[in-house]
Amino acid sequence: QVQLVESGGGSVQAGGSLTLSCADAVSSMYCMGWFRQAPGKEREGVAAIDSGGRTTYANSVKGRFTISRDNAKNTLLLQMNSLKPEDTATYYCAADRVRCLSLWPGNYNYWGQGTQVTVSS
Repeated sequence: QVQLVESGGGSVQAGGSLTLSCADAVSSMYCMGWFRQAPGKEREGVAAIDSGGRTTYANSVKGRFTISRDNAKNTLLLQMNSLKPEDTATYYCAADRVRCLSLWPGNYNYWGQGTQVTVSS
């Protein structure tokens, strides 16, 4: 049974930083990703990482967000800097055994419950 548990969300002012964590019970072989969903909008991919540490990012977060994983601790991280009000959303981590480096939510089979990030101007 795969269990993903996000933490680290909160409220910050624009320009601030947050680090999200995803404690997962999946093997380091899994492909992982961070997604977000704002009210009234579709879920969108933010960043993804494969078992070898290769990464991909949405254009909207490139240069500001960094995805990483600590395989020894089975933890996925998302370092978010220079936050903007438009980054406000519920953030989810996701995992899949096969489909790596995808920012399409439909490619992931396992999901956490989400953590709220609110950025005020």
